[in-house]
Amino acid sequence: MSRPFRFGLQSYAPTSAAGWRAQARRAEALGFDVFTVADHVIGPGPALEPTGHPVQTVAAIPAMGVAAEATSTIRIGSRVLCTDYRNPVMLIKELATLDFFSGGRLEIGLGAGWLENEYAAMGIPFQRAGVRLDRLEETIAVMRSSFADGQLDHAGEHVHAVGFEAVPKPVQRPNPPLMIGGGSPRILGIAGREADIVSLNFDNSSGRLGAAGVGSSTASLTAQKIDWIKSAACDRWSDIELEIAAYFTVITDDGTDANHSVTTMAAMFGLAPDEFAEHPHALVGTVESAVDQLVERRDRYGISYITFGASVMEAVAPIVARLAGT
Repeated sequence: MSRPFRFGLQSYAPTSAAGWRAQARRAEALGFDVFTVADHVIGPGPALEPTGHPVQTVAAIPAMGVAAEATSTIRIGSRVLCTDYRNPVMLIKELATLDFFSGGRLEIGLGAGWLENEYAAMGIPFQRAGVRLDRLEETIAVMRSSFADGQLDHAGEHVHAVGFEAVPKPVQRPNPPLMIGGGSPRILGIAGREADIVSLNFDNSSGRLGAAGVGSSTASLTAQKIDWIKSAACDRWSDIELEIAAYFTVITDDGTDANHSVTTMAAMFGLAPDEFAEHPHALVGTVESAVDQLVERRDRYGISYITFGASVMEAVAPIVARLAGT
């Protein structure tokens, strides 16, 4: 049986504090289930330019708190917090505090980090992927212990939490839903074993955005990623929710405009138009055809949680209204 659709809205660059609050409220009013923010730090300049990544103007943790205060029902989330950017014990306390103050509306997204230039710009060592993933796994283990009752006694290679009980406890027990995402075998294996929500994403091992990452998430390669998750999840597979970002969303009035958009974007990433049209991170077409595409992809892959960028919020609102909860 298919999971019901859920929809997220991810925002990067509010122009004002009032605008951020208004956007969160508008997402709530339109029926989006989750309002999320990524976790990137550096602004415009020579460090960011080669990465191809857009500027995120606000810090994730306080931005999530402001969104929670501005709304009453929509969940707040991170897609995803980099475990290398903060002391893990402090990060865990901040997350529990967000769930506490939001009345249990937090979704936790964690990742191992990938934007190499950002690390360099902030003076954080960009260790090999295996070390970053080890740190992520250890952080998850300490987070679960922190959210449970009892004293912490963890003196690991990457996380030290000894001689105290973590407070506050989150409202959601045993813990807020945990999202882990990525595009390579090991991170998706960790997600399959540990996550409530698995976010299917590009393989960003190059440390920058570009055609290689987009090409790592074609329809056939997405199916392979799901096999990796299933293999790691074993008997918990049916408990996992699959999420994906529709990074390339264009809602058109007719099929001619849609075909033009597909052809143009396919050329940008070195893909054939047919290959891009069925790319799981692309959603191009009329409202009616987009609805059909999402239902077909849920049937094919099991993907039921779709995240859109804030720039297309109004354009996709009819899709959210049609499918949310169905």
